[in-house]
Amino acid sequence: MKHILILLFTLSVSLVTAQLPKGFVYVTDVIPDIKLDLRYCSHYNFVGKPVDGYNAEVCIMTQQASEALKKVQDELRQQNKSLKIFDAYRPQQAVNHFMKWAKNVNDTLMKQDFYPDIKKQNLFKLEYIASRSGHSRGSTVDLTIVNLETGKELDMGSPYDFFGEVSWVNDITITKEQQDNRQLLQRLMLKHNFRNYPKEWWHFTLRWEPFPNTYFDFPVE
Repeated sequence: MKHILILLFTLSVSLVTAQLPKGFVYVTDVIPDIKLDLRYCSHYNFVGKPVDGYNAEVCIMTQQASEALKKVQDELRQQNKSLKIFDAYRPQQAVNHFMKWAKNVNDTLMKQDFYPDIKKQNLFKLEYIASRSGHSRGSTVDLTIVNLETGKELDMGSPYDFFGEVSWVNDITITKEQQDNRQLLQRLMLKHNFRNYPKEWWHFTLRWEPFPNTYFDFPVE
């Protein structure tokens, strides 16, 4: 009976893994100790509810991006720190959900937390919302750093997904400590071949990503 249960468990794991397209992996299979706070599976995000396509709290990326991210985690672990991922692979249906939400200017449920100083109708013009996202190619990730002694995120000067200039990587209105924390994240990510997005301190894309022109739409599950 025991052997049958082991076989059934192995088959179920294989079936789950087989759902991913070739070249994609669950990040925790590559980096078991990485922290996750997958906002689009929850109600705490700029939309205010779980986003289309996020059917489970799992983190998916391309194999190459996950392996590069592991090198960053290995360095941080030596400093008693860890990466924490907010979002990684994002299906196109989720991007479509963002677009639909942005067009409904009357839905401002989460404005105070995420875009207090920006009119919702300007989110497209200011490039906070777009019809395509690098996340859908599988090698883009949103993340921060956690201090393992305290369990708290390093203070980066603005929350994740905050729409405003204070989230720009080189914003000069934040404190020296906040700037140093951002530079630690930037330095390690750049060292391991991730390029940043200047308007979002948390956003990085793997250089020479394996699917530079493909926008996937398989669900996160």
